[in-house]
Amino acid sequence: MAGHSKWANIKHRKGAQDKRRAKVFTRILREIMISVKVGTPDPDSNPRLRLAIQNAKGANIPKDTIQRNIDKAAGKDADNYSEPTYEGYGPSGIAVFVECATDNLNRTVQDVRMVFNKYGGNLGTNGSLSFIFDRMGVFTIPKGKLDEDEFTMEMIDANASEVELEDDIFTVYVPLRLFFGEMQRKLEQLGIEAENASLQRIPKERTKLDIESAKKH
Repeated sequence: MAGHSKWANIKHRKGAQDKRRAKVFTRILREIMISVKVGTPDPDSNPRLRLAIQNAKGANIPKDTIQRNIDKAAGKDADNYSEPTYEGYGPSGIAVFVECATDNLNRTVQDVRMVFNKYGGNLGTNGSLSFIFDRMGVFTIPKGKLDEDEFTMEMIDANASEVELEDDIFTVYVPLRLFFGEMQRKLEQLGIEAENASLQRIPKERTKLDIESAKKH
């Protein structure tokens, strides 16, 4: 029975990992398709697509899968995605900014509203939370053999807003205007490939919750 229980636990963990991996794949491949739709299928002239391909490689998505999705997005019959955002408050008045990519706006707003209602939150009007967040580019880079002081100075010289090092991972925050161009070129010049790069909403203030309130989120 012990051996059977161990195998069941391994199988369960693997199943959970596969589901997480599938979600990451879906998100990145959708970003590739949107990047092609709003730009061109040529990564050399489409910085957003170039970044999406970089993230796909970092997630170990096969090269032929990446190219297949680029070709699909460039075709006439490709799905048309839009990128709506929704703003609201969760339990304890915590601000929540939701970014989506969807081919069905009506379904998406209904799903988002349902989640807010389910957890005791409420969906607000667009623009109501814009003052709470800064939209920034965030790069995560394994430290490896990089010298902390030298790398930090290079990033500061490239106009990074902040550089953090935790658990041998650098997190570099950059203004939105530098995200798709200047910082990518700087990393390429240094021969550094980010593990992940994304646009994020960074809160200007944080609220500390007690344990019971935090469990509701």
